[in-house]
Amino acid sequence: MKPKLVTFSIVLATISAFAGAAQAQTVRVRGTVANFAGTALTVKARDGKTDTVTLSPDWMISGVAKASAADIKQGDFLGIASVSKADGGSGALEVVIFPAALKGTGEGDRAWDLKPNSRMTNGTVADVTEVSGRTVTLTYGNGQKKQIAIPQSTPIVTFATAKPADLKPGMAVFVSADRNSNGKLVSRRVVVGNHGVAPPM
Repeated sequence: MKPKLVTFSIVLATISAFAGAAQAQTVRVRGTVANFAGTALTVKARDGKTDTVTLSPDWMISGVAKASAADIKQGDFLGIASVSKADGGSGALEVVIFPAALKGTGEGDRAWDLKPNSRMTNGTVADVTEVSGRTVTLTYGNGQKKQIAIPQSTPIVTFATAKPADLKPGMAVFVSADRNSNGKLVSRRVVVGNHGVAPPM
């Protein structure tokens, strides 16, 4: 069955929901497309293992496009994966700049699995400072704040358009999937690196 075509903002909202998904129910698949046929997407991870994800009838797809720290300004809504720094505070592993229409998506701070002990923080930029790269203060929830340094080497992206035909062998993908009672992975969200940059999530 072909994926349902919906407006781009709805596609992004659905894909972006990975940030708020409960880890106990979610498997995040990162790698490159090995095969895509019908509703079966097989992904080869960096360790060489493969996972086959069944795409639900209403599955949606998005791409990512390169952005920069200079694009980040006060009032923007960001999703930042980070880890604690040895000298204190948090350092960004990757940054996603959300479109204005998706402000508030997955707001909060939670455990993440990009690296050991990493966190994902989705919040509004309250302040931006320049100290060996950019440092942002994100606000979320009931006035909670988190300051995160963004080194110059940090991947920064924003969401972009994509289509199923972009799921060609070798293309980098990020898939947020649920493992059902039969042990199979099922997803309705795929992010593909179709604009020259791999999804850094």
